[in-house]
Amino acid sequence: MSKIRLILADDHALVRSGLRMLLEAQPAMEIVAEVENGREAVEKTLEIRPDIVLMDVMMPDMNGIEATRIIKESVPETAVMALTMYEDEQYFYEMLKAGASGYVPKRAAPEVLVTAIHTVARGEVFLYPSMAAHLVNSYKQKDDDESSALSELTPREIEVTKLIADGLTNQEIGDHLGISVKTVDRHRENIMHKL
Repeated sequence: MSKIRLILADDHALVRSGLRMLLEAQPAMEIVAEVENGREAVEKTLEIRPDIVLMDVMMPDMNGIEATRIIKESVPETAVMALTMYEDEQYFYEMLKAGASGYVPKRAAPEVLVTAIHTVARGEVFLYPSMAAHLVNSYKQKDDDESSALSELTPREIEVTKLIADGLTNQEIGDHLGISVKTVDRHRENIMHKL
């Protein structure tokens, strides 16, 4: 099985160093480049074509949102996952709109990041529970707005989103709803595509 090839895009050398130590300890992962701004992230992605770019949202020269948009237009097979200190709705929705396949805050436990990378590498999406909570809150606020993208969710997808927001793992969601983990993954992917 080939390794998941990653580019680390963060303007803090210490963060990149810590990520490198964590991820190189994973036998299924390989760091193929490190960059310190969005412009370099775009250039290296075009050159190397990694599986995933771990993208900080706010960086000098070009932010992660714009870099993600360009990467997804130029190299759609490369997934971008936001890894950031920002957990507010604005950045979250902007990264999703730009094409990110995942959103993980830097405060997340290391094993959560590893799980998120594996999830995104399978072509699925990963939302940290606090980010999923933004979706639930938006759904509640826009419940009556038929033109809202959130109104596209099925009742089951809404259930899954609420359970993600509660911090349940895919296995726990599957057990709670009486469905397989694979079905939960499919629901997560559908939720991200619709939103």
